[in-house]
Amino acid sequence: MYKITLLPGDGIGPDITAATKKILAATGVPIEWDEHLAGEGAIAEFGTPLPEQVLASIRENKIALKGPLTTPIGTGFRSVNVALRKELDLFANLRPARTYEGIRSRYDNIDLVIVRENTEDLYAGVEHMVGEDAAETIKIITRKGSERICRFAFEYAKKNNRRKVTAVHKANIMKCTDGLFLSVAQYVAKEYPEIEFEDRIVDNMCMQLVQKPELYDVMVMPNLYGDIVSDLCAGLVGGLGLAPGANIGKEIAVFEPVHGSAPKYAGMDKVNPTAMILSAVLMLRHMGEIKAADQVENALAEVIREGKTVTYDLGGTAKGMEMAEAIIAKMI
Repeated sequence: MYKITLLPGDGIGPDITAATKKILAATGVPIEWDEHLAGEGAIAEFGTPLPEQVLASIRENKIALKGPLTTPIGTGFRSVNVALRKELDLFANLRPARTYEGIRSRYDNIDLVIVRENTEDLYAGVEHMVGEDAAETIKIITRKGSERICRFAFEYAKKNNRRKVTAVHKANIMKCTDGLFLSVAQYVAKEYPEIEFEDRIVDNMCMQLVQKPELYDVMVMPNLYGDIVSDLCAGLVGGLGLAPGANIGKEIAVFEPVHGSAPKYAGMDKVNPTAMILSAVLMLRHMGEIKAADQVENALAEVIREGKTVTYDLGGTAKGMEMAEAIIAKMI
């Protein structure tokens, strides 16, 4: 029996979480859910969007499945998501981007993975005003942070039979910070001679992904570039509604869709649950439940390909739970 922390989230979170839970139950994988409130929904009851019991539960269970959260204004958090990553040292952000037949896209057969460093760079939050008319932020890149994210990328590639890792940087301009990241990537690459390694300057990388995405496989990069490039790759395959994510540390992993909480659709069971379902697929693979993960993803792909029982954004009229039930029917 797996005990997993569950954070249904805000807005559409409970709807897409319910659909995903039903699919996971149909796999037969034994899961006990340890459910907690976080985000906007936790403010009234606990006075904070990130109650201590949420962190305690994730630390104990080591695995969490999380819906999208709304970060309220004025609570001291820049972002609940950022706070979770910082508190739990979830240094690796994993963002796969894959095309599915039946999704409107300009591309076919895309299968990319973005590995984004999650704790450093300009997103470390070291910034301040300089007088009234200027602001300054500090870009932090460390050898330790760079080495562990690059090693994560190569280990992921090795474990998942990927052919190549591309380090993305701006070392031609930021010779100290990005230069350090690139040199560490080159150093780590030597330990994995079976995996092809190359590097790309980030602006060129964006152009290359639009022109010829089939040339790329696993890409590893600092925090800011990872945020931008991962959304670009989501756009290549149909949008954030199809974008799963994982935040992974040494012992703890939190799985979540990339999109927001869309509060105007709360409780309507209208929104596409695909990103949440695919995040659960990532979770199953992390747990070693490969057969169940493949079962869910293959069934989801078939439902999308048929286009009969899909949500409005995919050209259908189905509710999210109806789409989940169609996926379950394909699994049986």
